[in-house]
Amino acid sequence: MSTAVTKTRTPAAERRSVPGHRATTPGPVRKHTVAGVLRRTLTGGAALFWTAIVVVPVYWLVVTSLRSTSDFTSDSPLALPSHPTLDSYRTVLDGDFTTYLLNSVVVTAGTVVIAVAVALMAAFSIVRNAGTRFSRVSFRLFLLGLAIPLQAVIIPVYLLIIRMHLYDSLLAIVLPSAAFALPITVMILVSFLRDVPRSLFEAMIVDGAGDWRMLWSLAAPLARPALMTVAVYDGLQVWNGFLFPLILTQSGDKAVLPLALTLFKGQFGIDVPATMAAVVLSTLPMLALFILARRQLVAGLTAGFSK
Repeated sequence: MSTAVTKTRTPAAERRSVPGHRATTPGPVRKHTVAGVLRRTLTGGAALFWTAIVVVPVYWLVVTSLRSTSDFTSDSPLALPSHPTLDSYRTVLDGDFTTYLLNSVVVTAGTVVIAVAVALMAAFSIVRNAGTRFSRVSFRLFLLGLAIPLQAVIIPVYLLIIRMHLYDSLLAIVLPSAAFALPITVMILVSFLRDVPRSLFEAMIVDGAGDWRMLWSLAAPLARPALMTVAVYDGLQVWNGFLFPLILTQSGDKAVLPLALTLFKGQFGIDVPATMAAVVLSTLPMLALFILARRQLVAGLTAGFSK
């Protein structure tokens, strides 16, 4: 007795169901429409235009600082200097630039330390007492400070500094600068500390920690990105500040860099290459700080505003 073995073909539908014969569906075909091409062209053109707006002034600044006074009046403004020279930098460094630089460092560091320390304590108190009337009123008062322009209160600040016998001192610049840096600093730190889980604070309370211990052992380390963000932001504002040094000081040895740039102007003209060299030198410290703290700065901005 023989058994007949019959071969059966697998239908196409069954073959498609087998994992080894999985069919792939083609993706959607991207249509290059006129509107899409025009949109990408306009976007690229706008990006190039914005890059030119940012890069060209910096290029002109550096190139001008490498010219001599005679070349500045004869050469094209955007052309490379025909005879590059560092005489303008030597002129700046041979003067009192180091004194102005030291004054700016002292004012900026003092302002940032005071503003960040006070703002951290205020933000911690507002967050820990959230829901109470004291917390709401305090936070609204700090936010109200954002609506007060510096120019509107310069006369009361001047009279207050005179009454405190601080006129023509670096402390006369530090205290008002720290006061005007508090509102934005408190707002950023409150926004960050609100996202810290309350269970962490409760765990420290169970362990017997007080408010000061929670502030410096828990809140400050967790808020490090936000602290770096506000420190860099406040430092840039104070470093470039001009109105407070102009009104609250008068001695040459108390001048800061933004105010010292006006000293390169003579009675009948201005030494433009030397002024540009001073501007380049004055931007290097803040540029170095931004490069070193760029990761913490981006992390603080992301953590403080996206949550």
